[in-house]
Amino acid sequence: MALFWILASGLAVGITILLALGLRAPRTGAAVPAAAYDLQVYRDQLREVEKDLARGVVSKEDADRVRAEVSRRILAADAALQRDHVATDASKGAPGIVAGVIALVLVAGSAGLYLQLGAPGYGDLKLADRIAFAEEALAERPSQAEAEASLPNRGTPAEASPDYVALVEQLRDTVAQRPDDLQGHILLAQNEANLGNFRAAARAQGEVLRLKGVNAEVADYVDYADMLVLAAGGYVSPEAEAALRTALSVDQANGTARYYLGLMMAQTGRPDTAFRMWDALLREGPEDAPWIPPILAQIEDMSFRAGVNYQLPEIGTGRGPSAADIEAAGDLSPAERLEMIQGMVSGLSERLATEGGPVQDWAQLISALGVLGQTGQARAVYDNAVEVFAEDTRALDLLLRAGQRARVVE
Repeated sequence: MALFWILASGLAVGITILLALGLRAPRTGAAVPAAAYDLQVYRDQLREVEKDLARGVVSKEDADRVRAEVSRRILAADAALQRDHVATDASKGAPGIVAGVIALVLVAGSAGLYLQLGAPGYGDLKLADRIAFAEEALAERPSQAEAEASLPNRGTPAEASPDYVALVEQLRDTVAQRPDDLQGHILLAQNEANLGNFRAAARAQGEVLRLKGVNAEVADYVDYADMLVLAAGGYVSPEAEAALRTALSVDQANGTARYYLGLMMAQTGRPDTAFRMWDALLREGPEDAPWIPPILAQIEDMSFRAGVNYQLPEIGTGRGPSAADIEAAGDLSPAERLEMIQGMVSGLSERLATEGGPVQDWAQLISALGVLGQTGQARAVYDNAVEVFAEDTRALDLLLRAGQRARVVE
């Protein structure tokens, strides 16, 4: 790290010296002062007088008179020339001042910019190293219990109605006496969450999952993960991740689960993955989805961290299967679900080939083919789409992201 600062400081000082030398160097082609020109003319006149006197063209008296007049003019021109030199010397300090200002701005400004955007104390990391560190951070991140222990325990909100608080306390006692009461745990989880007591809400929701067993629904797992994240102050713990992945194993399109997994990737050093996940959610919409506002609040910063020059898309312009299709897919076996997805992809591919369609449909087809592992076909569709939308930079940006998700372009 010391070597970095030495090299950076040396470069800054070197550039400053070169700029200062350039400011102080004499200007070529600068205008000659009028007094210097007059002085040369008068000296030439004196020489001409001497020549005329030697040839006998003028008398000695006339030559003396001319010498006296020209000498007077020489003295006046020399005095004017000296004044010009004094003014020039007085202005020589200006380049020095400018050089000092440049040095201050260059050195201090560069250091300040690095402290803001850089990572002092860290050496240069290759992309592979960054990914390895992110994977290590993901694997070794704190548990839910550790995260909760690091936060103060929130009390009952001051604005809560005393009657409502009393009812919740009564519900707690009732559930404690009837640990296998499913409905009681459902109500307790909801009401603890309403009071902002997310730790207790998560514990109650965990009991809901235990009692439901194999009959637990996607919403049950998503609610449990949501309560765990809130109890940990916005941190996605391994326990929350497990619940989210269980929900996604049944419903791959679940927006809440995908949002939280993106947040987890951002927290563990993969802003590029978080950005891609959130960008896809924005494009799919709908605008009133609960995950849209938090994504909008964070995605521009996430795109900056991911190194992407990003422009917010129109929310909900992406194309996908209908709600009825998604609901129907939940009742299918994995093999039947895969067959259904392949049928949708085939239909979309045929329609785009014959009728064309908006860029969102092309992007969806590329992404779907990548999910299915048909990278060769995904690349062919990508190349075709790039030709179709060659004049539309926004469409090309969307296609590039789809190609990256499908792993057919860098």
